[in-house]
Amino acid sequence: MYAAVLDANVLVPTALCDTRLRLAEDGFYRPLWSERILLEVEHAVISLYPDIDPTRVRRRTQLMSATFEDATVSGWEQVSAGLDLPDDNDRHVLAAAIVGGAQAIVTANLKDFPLEQLGPRAIEARHPDDFLLDQLDLFPSRVLQVLSEQAADLRNPPMDLAGLLNNLARCQVPNFVEAVRRQAPESM
Repeated sequence: MYAAVLDANVLVPTALCDTRLRLAEDGFYRPLWSERILLEVEHAVISLYPDIDPTRVRRRTQLMSATFEDATVSGWEQVSAGLDLPDDNDRHVLAAAIVGGAQAIVTANLKDFPLEQLGPRAIEARHPDDFLLDQLDLFPSRVLQVLSEQAADLRNPPMDLAGLLNNLARCQVPNFVEAVRRQAPESM
């Protein structure tokens, strides 16, 4: 199955994280991350929302790990030491991809994962917008169904598909949102 390491920056926005993980649950791809990536998610969420209860944030990442029991990549540390990337703080993400057997790293920071480093390892860096567009192109009706279910599950506040798409548009996936709007039946 196609596997992708999800960088922290695509797991922080709640709506985007939920969409991505629902697609994984539906069998679109296998998500991967490391404990370090999940810690980065926790720190970023707490930094963005200083009034949030840190235990609530930790429960979110624990639930992710429990739901996707085989997603956490370990043993990446030694691999990381031998990697050269523009930002040394991203070496652990590529190392997790290598050790986890990923075909992609989904990240908003494409410049930090140059083709010269990823190509020989048969890994590609994919922007979250492009990654979601790929899923929509491959399985349009299933993606629309997953999004409809996600919207129906939202309770605080309640939301329809249009509201969910408005949230996702603020999460660096405007092309995906526009493509869904073009394909979604009016009744959704």
